[in-house]
Amino acid sequence: MLDGLVDPRGDHVGPHAKVAEKTHAWWRVMCLTGVDYFSTLGYQPAIAALAAGLLSPIATIVLVLLTLFGALPVYRRVASESFRGSGSIHMLEKLLPWWAGKLFVLILLGFAATDFMITITLSAADATAHALENPFVPTWLHGQQIAVTLFLIALLGAVFLRGFKEAIGIAVVLVAVYLVLNLVVIVVSIGRVVDNVVVIPDWWAALTAQHGDPLMMIAIALLVFPKLALGLSGFETGVAVMPQVKGSASDDENNPVVRIRSTKRLLTTAALIMSGFLITSSIVTTLLIPQAAFQSGGPANGRALAYLAHEYLGSGFGTVYDISTICILWFAGASAMAGLLNLVPRYLPRYGMAPQWAAAVRPLVLVFVAIAFVITIVFQANVDAQGGAYATGVLVLITSASVAVTLSARRRQQRWRTVGFALIALIFLYTTIANIFERPDGVRIAALFILGILTISLISRVGRSFQLRATSVTLDETALEYVMSDADEYDAVRLISHEPGDDTDAEYQEKSRDERRYGHIPPGSLVIFLEVHPSDSSDFEEDLVVTGSARHGYRVLEVVSGNVPNTIASVLLEIRDKTGVIPEIYFEWTEGNPISNMFRFLITGMGETAPVTREVLREAEPNARRRPSIHVS
Repeated sequence: MLDGLVDPRGDHVGPHAKVAEKTHAWWRVMCLTGVDYFSTLGYQPAIAALAAGLLSPIATIVLVLLTLFGALPVYRRVASESFRGSGSIHMLEKLLPWWAGKLFVLILLGFAATDFMITITLSAADATAHALENPFVPTWLHGQQIAVTLFLIALLGAVFLRGFKEAIGIAVVLVAVYLVLNLVVIVVSIGRVVDNVVVIPDWWAALTAQHGDPLMMIAIALLVFPKLALGLSGFETGVAVMPQVKGSASDDENNPVVRIRSTKRLLTTAALIMSGFLITSSIVTTLLIPQAAFQSGGPANGRALAYLAHEYLGSGFGTVYDISTICILWFAGASAMAGLLNLVPRYLPRYGMAPQWAAAVRPLVLVFVAIAFVITIVFQANVDAQGGAYATGVLVLITSASVAVTLSARRRQQRWRTVGFALIALIFLYTTIANIFERPDGVRIAALFILGILTISLISRVGRSFQLRATSVTLDETALEYVMSDADEYDAVRLISHEPGDDTDAEYQEKSRDERRYGHIPPGSLVIFLEVHPSDSSDFEEDLVVTGSARHGYRVLEVVSGNVPNTIASVLLEIRDKTGVIPEIYFEWTEGNPISNMFRFLITGMGETAPVTREVLREAEPNARRRPSIHVS
């Protein structure tokens, strides 16, 4: 289950890789994100018609305007500032440090999990709908929506257990074929509209009778367009795949200009293509398909364009269209699974808020498949029933991205951009709230994911309290000289744990005198002070850098960390490995109630330092003879 698929630092950018070994042209990567974005054409027109009725084209135009002038500018900015594939969540993590930032990230991960999990289940359910509505499908499969959907999800899990390769090559073929087939269907349907001159007047007459004057129609469209928010999916995936985009040899690792520019081109092109298809598909499906056909159980429910393909191009072409739709919808689930396998190991293990096996792909795949099974059974593999949850996840992520770029612009004192992004954030906030009130299932599912993540995170953080947290320990030249000289000359390395204070000669003199007296340090032995300077205690994994310096005639090792005892343990083990000598360290007992000190340690990384350091060492080094010695007085 773990062999060859573990990334201990949780930094991998795809299902099975720590780094993108091969990059691709931006248009090819666009197809990878497009299997999620473009595949919504399989169900978006039907959902729009069901939600907005005859107003569907007008509401879709509002959605497209929000896409081009809202989501697109936001994510172009995200691409500039979060170019390592972490997306808007990473921006907020940087803007909101310490525990508040971690908690906010965990909540966003709950909504992201909702987005990606519902993408898997909804796409599989819609693929099933396309398959079962095909006239060539055996009759014994009719009524087996749940079983077929579960089979597709299980097949998806099996592929990821095996190892998903050449995803971009497959995505290019699927997206190209799917878009060409959709173009054919829409062009033929537009021809039918042109030939039947009464279709548009009849639609307008019915719309006028139903909603009154054009201003009233626009007002109602503004109210109902949040139900169409599924058409905004794909932007977060677009920035998540940035490491796959080919840059330039001249790109700076901290500012890959060419890769950023190519990703912006990817986002813009995808938005323009999708906008064109959204508007035209909404028009032809509203004009040519009876409203009753969109209702639950109707022949166009969840498959409006497929309905037109069979109606006007025959069962042969319709079957080809169904197969293409099934493939891209199934692959959209693969894209979502890759997104989950990217997000969870990137954050939770690094926060200490997931078991260590969560950095491996295969166990996570089984967990996600099991969750997808539960969601599918609860929602009875119904596309319409899952639409609200999907839209909630998408909208919350886009809203958080809007807030992130607003805060970023404000921090950089870009006044007009701050105002513009703030306005976009308010629009998306309204859209999110409206969607939640209209379809609360989404926020209920997200709440379950958030509760699950927070519970697991708390249990895991407590359970991993006594683990070594340093991903690396580096001693600078001076620090290495101190410990090596003591080891070579005296065959001993003795350290005194010292809490940084006023940095006076008297302070170090008093500490040295007390530890020598009460800690029974052998007379004449040289000692080195070890100081841990506190940083963000919410961080779990850290790269430690130990620097050596001379203070008032005393040798001092300094390290910055958010956790004191675990850091001391890591430094002691590194000194042992570098020198070949078992180091000894001297502490004084911590004042205060042990229970309150325990909570201080869990929250601030400080507390009862000596016994916790000893416990960390005991778990890290089972051989007592190789374990650094702890003296407390």
